[in-house]
Amino acid sequence: MVRATIEIPRDNAEQKEWAIIELQGDLETRHPVPLSGKFIGDLHFTHKDAPVLIIGHHILHGKVVTLEKPLAVLAKSLEHHVNVQDMDVTSDSLSPKHEASSHSVSYHVETIITKKILFKTRPKPIIAHVPKKL
Repeated sequence: MVRATIEIPRDNAEQKEWAIIELQGDLETRHPVPLSGKFIGDLHFTHKDAPVLIIGHHILHGKVVTLEKPLAVLAKSLEHHVNVQDMDVTSDSLSPKHEASSHSVSYHVETIITKKILFKTRPKPIIAHVPKKL
């Protein structure tokens, strides 16, 4: 038997605010390696709370957008329960004659995502200003 429950946190004070970062186009590297878990760039915010993303020698300017439909981030946990039906008391040790097991699945809502950081313009190269020698 499988039973599933969803736990929704009641206290929002302990939750951190999460956001989705959306890039228009493809993110390519010199060497085709998976980017999962790798450092990609630096995300900063200007004094007017406008997001700026620096990837390598490129800079992207974006904006914070509220999602039309919020997304939930869930954490799944499995629990295995063993129910002992009948005990065999004729032998030296107590051993179960029949074991019935059940699994229960529970989901914990980690956070609700309501915003995304959207970068939809082309990246601009960062060029250092080097003064000419006279």
